Amino acid sequence: MSSRRLQLVWSIKQEPEAVLKVAFASTDRTRVNQHFGAAEGFVVYEVTPDKATLVGVAEFAEEAMDGNEDKLGAKVDFLAGCAAVYVMAIGASAIKKLMAKGIQPIRVDEVDAVDDLLGEISRAMSAGGVTWIDRAIAAQTRAGDADRFASMEEEGWEG
Repeated sequence: MSSRRLQLVWSIKQEPEAVLKVAFASTDRTRVNQHFGAAEGFVVYEVTPDKATLVGVAEFAEEAMDGNEDKLGAKVDFLAGCAAVYVMAIGASAIKKLMAKGIQPIRVDEVDAVDDLLGEISRAMSAGGVTWIDRAIAAQTRAGDADRFASMEEEGWEG
């Protein structure tokens, strides 16, 4: 089976100040229950302090975990733009590839419900104190400032 992907695109988008895109390695889209390298599926949400919205789902063919580094590329590419990915386990080479793309891998020790994790992320976005979330929001703010100044420059300065 080849990989299948679904990504939702909204025609009208009013983004709140802080929006984090977060992925979960899951076979059933309700629990984190997959090793990153062998993950057969990912579910991706956009999370704000108030809500979480499903924005993408990917299914990948079952692959051997050891000795097949090529399997990581398609998964890392699908997760582009995500601030983090929750997994049951992950290898060192996958961690390096994700971190190089600015994606924080987060390992959970047991099968955690995606809805519970989304709630935790939303609360942490409001309250602060979770390092990867604070870092992702700060990076987003810096990028927004750069975009704002680029827009101002395009408009031109009259003086």
